[in-house]
Amino acid sequence: PFDEINPSKEFDNINVQKIATDINSTTFAIWIKQSVKLHKHVNHVENVYISEGHGDFQLGDSIYPVKNGDLIVIPKNTWHGVKVNSKTPMKVISVQSPEFLGKDRVFKEN
Repeated sequence: PFDEINPSKEFDNINVQKIATDINSTTFAIWIKQSVKLHKHVNHVENVYISEGHGDFQLGDSIYPVKNGDLIVIPKNTWHGVKVNSKTPMKVISVQSPEFLGKDRVFKEN
């Protein structure tokens, strides 16, 4: 069960653990203590399900309060990021389609 998956190591801000992958999609467990910088995926759709924690999620030009139980669908080429407001890390399931090989991440310059 997903609630039994824990970080494999100590981490400062973000810990990513790959759960499954094939040519169609990649699924990650991600823990966030503080924030994820604004970024986009040019060729990937991302679905993020929040299982623990809460914060403010930026999607495009809008900011939404998010909490456990929320699902965010992020279209290709859409800026997104999150600021965690909970005392405990935010834990999410991230599913990226097609398979995510770690190269399709563009960070927004300030």
